[in-house]
Amino acid sequence: MATTKYEITYIIKPDVDEESKKAIVDKYDKVIADNDGTMVESKDWGKRHFAYEIDKYREGVYHIMTFTADNVKAVNEFDRLSKIDNAVLRSMTVKLDK
Repeated sequence: MATTKYEITYIIKPDVDEESKKAIVDKYDKVIADNDGTMVESKDWGKRHFAYEIDKYREGVYHIMTFTADNVKAVNEFDRLSKIDNAVLRSMTVKLDK
């Protein structure tokens, strides 16, 4: 099966403290690794203002992960967990061209 490259951007609530934010990032990096994904890059984009309000927040902390995977298991697990995590406002997954 061919390896596919993905990019996930997710937004963490701005009122989460630094220690908790680091724990969230580490948790999702581990989710990718535990589900047969290989992390290429995981970086913080910092706090940015939104064009519109999301869950009564006008800004959030953006984080971007780029990784490769042989199947969609890692993407599906990230999606499932981020939807039930109260600290994550939004996420978006993009399948990248090689």
